[in-house]
Amino acid sequence: MQIVTMLAGIACILAVLLDAFKTIILPRRATGRFRITRIFYILTWKPWVFLTRQLHDPRQRESVFSYYGPLSLIFLLIVWAAGMIFGFALIFYSLGSPFNDAMLKHGFRSDLYVSGTTIFTLGLGDVTPSNVWTRALTILEAGTGFGFLAVVMGYFPVLYGAFSRREVSIALLDARAGSPPTAAELLRRHSYEGAENALSLLLVEWERWSAELLESHISYPLLCYFRSQHTNQSWISALTAILDTSALLIAGVRGHEARQAQLTFAIARHAMVDLAQIFSLAPLNQAADRLPLQRYEELYSLLCQSGVSVCRDGHSFERLRDMRAMYEGYAEALSAYLRMPLPPWIPANPHKDNWLTVAKVRAKTEAANSNAEAVQVNDPAEVSALLIEPHHDF
Repeated sequence: MQIVTMLAGIACILAVLLDAFKTIILPRRATGRFRITRIFYILTWKPWVFLTRQLHDPRQRESVFSYYGPLSLIFLLIVWAAGMIFGFALIFYSLGSPFNDAMLKHGFRSDLYVSGTTIFTLGLGDVTPSNVWTRALTILEAGTGFGFLAVVMGYFPVLYGAFSRREVSIALLDARAGSPPTAAELLRRHSYEGAENALSLLLVEWERWSAELLESHISYPLLCYFRSQHTNQSWISALTAILDTSALLIAGVRGHEARQAQLTFAIARHAMVDLAQIFSLAPLNQAADRLPLQRYEELYSLLCQSGVSVCRDGHSFERLRDMRAMYEGYAEALSAYLRMPLPPWIPANPHKDNWLTVAKVRAKTEAANSNAEAVQVNDPAEVSALLIEPHHDF
């Protein structure tokens, strides 16, 4: 019985250390169906979703969802610490609880107490080892606890650094594609003369963002649960909007930016598929169609009105549908699992935002400048009178 107890304690300690190594230190996807971290998130995420869905206020519900990521990290560390304390306590117990304890009789409660105070390096001294082997084991546990604390202290800056880099690009996308971001709005806001280069540069930036997302979130899947600052923003909606835009450029928009769209689409789809596989999610192909034929007609009508050079033929809808089939099922699966809604192709509820306000002010400025140049050509003396008129806002 003592041998079995000791083996159980050793197995418990090794399981915790191996899981912590794969989760924190190993810079690649952690594997294994029975890892502590994987079981922890399986047992906690679904109950959290069930309880949160009982809230009726969308903002409050999203706020509670945002608590899960940071709280799960804290509780995961508690689970790891409890596992090591319990494992060392089992080893002490298998050795016959070899401690001098004036308050308690020798037993498992005394072993748990010693294990807890040792792994957190408290060193109270009220319970002392009674032989050499127990002293050596106590030193080993204290060193393990100290090393574990050091690794954890280095874990937080890495996580929050990756989270901050992710959110900066998502925040920048707000002015370029609306909130939530949509492919129609992104192309509409890049329909001015010479915008092809700006759009290509944007796609280059999001190609790199997708690669960084793939690298960081596969190494640290916990980041997938971290939500953005605003309710209508998320990493899934941003990634899906970029995939929508790239697919639309590839399937039915003229311009050299379609070449960069192919590269961006490839890495963005790679990120979407691999992150779905992290959670063992199969493509969800039974969800409602995000772009039925009627909405497709509205989309192309909007693009044409905005001045986007579209390539419309009898097979453009089929080409776009084939492109969508490569990623939408995985996006729907991640959206349903993480409770982060996908963006529409066209803004569902158009509303006045900061971009429109700034665009109108700039349009007035350009109109005033055009009028001033015209007056200067006809009569330079009239320029001063035009510029001081009260109805011009500069």
